[in-house]
Amino acid sequence: MECMAQEPVLFEDILCQMVDMIGPEKECQLTLRDFKVCKLSGNVFNILFNLNKFMAFESRDPFLIRQEREDPTLTEWDRFAHREYIRLSMEEDDNASNGSVEAWDESLEAPF
Repeated sequence: MECMAQEPVLFEDILCQMVDMIGPEKECQLTLRDFKVCKLSGNVFNILFNLNKFMAFESRDPFLIRQEREDPTLTEWDRFAHREYIRLSMEEDDNASNGSVEAWDESLEAPF
């Protein structure tokens, strides 16, 4: 992690985080059933074997996590489309309230 200009994380902290993610039946052991039941088991393997995905997991956006928990049925694309729709509608409202005229609202006659 030092080569990526990141502060090293203690393995004990990572292990505690992984056990909390899995939520095993018995706290002192992880079973295959625990991994199958848990929806976050993929993150555990990414933490252990893929440094880039571990870094992405450690620096994830809390706002995005809250959105995922609020409506888990939405895909990443649905969330993106919703955000863009809101952004564009706000821009349109701002333009309408400022009285600005868009290029396609003007006359279609040639300027010469």
